[in-house]
Amino acid sequence: MADLADLLGASADPVADEPPRRNIAPGQMVVTLTAQGLRRMRWGIIPVGRVNARGRPVMDTIVNARSETLFDKSAFAGVGRAVVPVDGWYEWTGKTRRKQAWRLRPTDGGVLCFAAITDRWTAPGGQVVDQVATVTCAPNGDVSPIHDRMAVVLDRADLDLWLSGSEDEVGPLLRPWPDGRLITERVADPAP
Repeated sequence: MADLADLLGASADPVADEPPRRNIAPGQMVVTLTAQGLRRMRWGIIPVGRVNARGRPVMDTIVNARSETLFDKSAFAGVGRAVVPVDGWYEWTGKTRRKQAWRLRPTDGGVLCFAAITDRWTAPGGQVVDQVATVTCAPNGDVSPIHDRMAVVLDRADLDLWLSGSEDEVGPLLRPWPDGRLITERVADPAP
């Protein structure tokens, strides 16, 4: 975690004991970068009290938020912003029980910084859970053969802007990662 913290210009102390993981599922804790530094958050926003455009409660856990509607949907009103650092991610193609896993990673072997939104949920009993959902956009040419969406990947130079800029300032960041910067490889079984 110290190398990641150095790369992101943050202290590793809050997440120093976090083990490296290759395959993280919704509902698990992930390392995030906020304007306050590195911290753990639950992947998936439980939208308690949030309503859709028709005034109906949002019932599904929000794992991904579409960039095209991020600043328009009432379900996202008042959310914060974060970055989820990863060294790659998995997508699956095919039919149920015959799915093929694909690992996507940066060609330079470095870290990708996913744009994300955050929220805080107070569970019954008073436990406070910080939550995160990644922001998605149309796929680039590397991803489009296997999926119709991809995470918004931020340049490291844009992290501070994403974390603290206005909606108008961060709007141009919500675009596909340039073609040719990702390696897509078929894998037999994603590592835990």
